[in-house]
Amino acid sequence: MLKELSIRNFAIIDDLHIHFQPGLTVLTGETGAGKSIVINAVNLILGSRASTEMIRTGADAAELEALFDIRPDSAPGRAAAEMGYDLADGLLVRRVISRAEGNRVYINGRLATLQVLSAVTESLASISGQHAHQGLLKEDHHLLILDQFGGLMPQRTAVAALYHDILPQLKHLKDLSERQTRQAQMTELLKFQCQEIQAAGIQPGEDRELDQERLRLKNAGVLYEAVNAGIEALYSGSGSALERLTEVRRSLEKMGRIDPLLNSQSEACAEVGYRLEDLVEGLRAYLKSVEFHEGRLEAVEARLDQLNRLKRKYGGSLEAVFEKQAQSAAELAGIETISSDIEAAKAQLNDLHAQLAQHAGLLSKNRQHAAQRFQAEVAAELATLKMKGTAFGVRLTSPPADPQAEPYLMVNACAVSDSGIDRAVFTIAPNVGEALKPLAAIASGGELSRVVLALKSILAHSESVATIVFDEVDAGIGGAVAEVVGRKLAELARHHQVICITHLPQIAKFGRHHFRISKQVADGRTRTSIHLLSADERTREVARMLGGEKITRVTLEHARELLRK
Repeated sequence: MLKELSIRNFAIIDDLHIHFQPGLTVLTGETGAGKSIVINAVNLILGSRASTEMIRTGADAAELEALFDIRPDSAPGRAAAEMGYDLADGLLVRRVISRAEGNRVYINGRLATLQVLSAVTESLASISGQHAHQGLLKEDHHLLILDQFGGLMPQRTAVAALYHDILPQLKHLKDLSERQTRQAQMTELLKFQCQEIQAAGIQPGEDRELDQERLRLKNAGVLYEAVNAGIEALYSGSGSALERLTEVRRSLEKMGRIDPLLNSQSEACAEVGYRLEDLVEGLRAYLKSVEFHEGRLEAVEARLDQLNRLKRKYGGSLEAVFEKQAQSAAELAGIETISSDIEAAKAQLNDLHAQLAQHAGLLSKNRQHAAQRFQAEVAAELATLKMKGTAFGVRLTSPPADPQAEPYLMVNACAVSDSGIDRAVFTIAPNVGEALKPLAAIASGGELSRVVLALKSILAHSESVATIVFDEVDAGIGGAVAEVVGRKLAELARHHQVICITHLPQIAKFGRHHFRISKQVADGRTRTSIHLLSADERTREVARMLGGEKITRVTLEHARELLRK
């Protein structure tokens, strides 16, 4: 049950707080006062999508908060418990719609996603408004309503699961078949790729080593001259570094006889000399490796050209070439098993299809039985809503499948979808003697409102929701019909919390709790407020609904009479 609702900076609502009670609660007020905004807020609390356009002008964020009292053994209670929410103090849902920070959802103080919110609130409340009327005219929704009535949703879910298991398997089989068609061509190509890469005899990092060698070969003369000049400067030339170092060492040895402190410096000079000699030996060995061989340069460039062609062909690097070789070898091995893979895929599809056919057939049979009961119950409900003699029907058909359709998506030559093999159309004959025709074709606004109420009354038992919200249930009706609708809402409120927005006093009088929503302009801003009416205030509000803004003694007396009844 919805216990409290707080709305801040939402549309034209500045700050609103409502305490709800069990039974029938009616919300009344002038058109445009903000009644439907309250319903929009409840919709958002239940998980519908939010937009920053809903934020009140001048505010940075809108905040919505609702407290629900939930029985632990109910469907939403079990769902909340499975997700780790403690319901000892109820379920507190808070949504923040921010211009700067986007939308956030909190459940019992914990940050949550819209998916989690929808899962927890799925069976908390049912809202019937303009969209419910429009949805009733869409024949795609009729089958879902029938399944909800008949308690067939678990069977429908099982059919949907099998259907969605078949779809990827069909794609897998199609891919395998296409691969088999291209098998011969692919085999030759893959063999050629493996052989070409293998024949090249590539070594890891070979291209980098050859690049370096080619650079040395192209600059052999310059390298030789530079290294040879270095040897002369260090060792063999007149006035070489080693020669001058030797002179310094001898001078320091001589001076060391005068001051022994210079002996260590003399020894350091000798050590440097030895290191110079080692360096010169290394340079001489390098000179021997410098090649002036034109044939070797041509061979290196030819090998690099071969490697570069393979790299361009197979991915841009030698690592990519090796990966391509391994991939081609794996695909070549896979081709050899493709026939057995196709047979395995067909066997799995046959098994899934057999299960789908069994479940869809059973679901279709159960829908036939449910449709009979549904027709009778809706007709009975309509009779209590001043539509006595109205015939209501459910036309169930199984459309034939397209001859070109996938056999695995057919059951007994009928097309199958994730909802089964059936299509449902609600039909109605409001007048005795008339033929049943589709609801969307002939139902008037008033008739449609009563059909929606009848369906909600029936589905309330199967949906097991604690709170039912009606917006525009009075569309297209008035007078005695309105009173009958109000009485039906009151009956429904014996077993559920019912919240109803209405413009009709004949409906409002049945409310156990009556709120008036109004708007005022102050300091250049429009603000919406809500007020729980006392007995006297309720009389005046019903009088306003009867006679308009000017309330007379006659309208007041009429209002008192309505409320007494």
